[in-house]
Amino acid sequence: MQTIDKLSLLENLENQVEKHLQITIRIFQNLSDENLLKPSLSGGWSIAQCLEHLNSYGQYYLPLFESGLAGSSENLGNKIIKSSWLGTKAIDSMDLSKSKKKFKAFKGHIPASNLDAKAVVSEFINQQERLLKILRIARSKDVQKIKIPISIAQFLKLHLGDALQFLVMHNERHIQQANFNL
Repeated sequence: MQTIDKLSLLENLENQVEKHLQITIRIFQNLSDENLLKPSLSGGWSIAQCLEHLNSYGQYYLPLFESGLAGSSENLGNKIIKSSWLGTKAIDSMDLSKSKKKFKAFKGHIPASNLDAKAVVSEFINQQERLLKILRIARSKDVQKIKIPISIAQFLKLHLGDALQFLVMHNERHIQQANFNL
């Protein structure tokens, strides 16, 4: 099991989310619908489909993160996070530097091709701003005590620290995929 300094981890995750926000605002938000909806030359998803896929995960996880944090008491004493075996496996599977494996999207997370591209980009920006607030609130909570059921098998749970890392790493994976379409 990997141990990580909680504040350093949350700061790194905030930086990643800020980077995703900046790419989306600076680049994706300024593209035409045609460019956002254009399928990848490799036959993969368009930029809008990549972002809609991420939106579907945000719609699942963000409310769980918010309710977990709201129901948790302040705890500034816990300074170290220990990733679980499942958490490490999930995070590493999304990390392109550790795994180039392609995954088939799960039911409910497969984006349509006929999307309202501007609405998808706007929703992604809103979700990333929510995620930044969640990460800031998490600084004063014991993120190991808050359990989050994973979207593909809700009987399996990750502690909030692992779930946050998984979501941000998953976002990074698909932001990179979207960037290939530029």
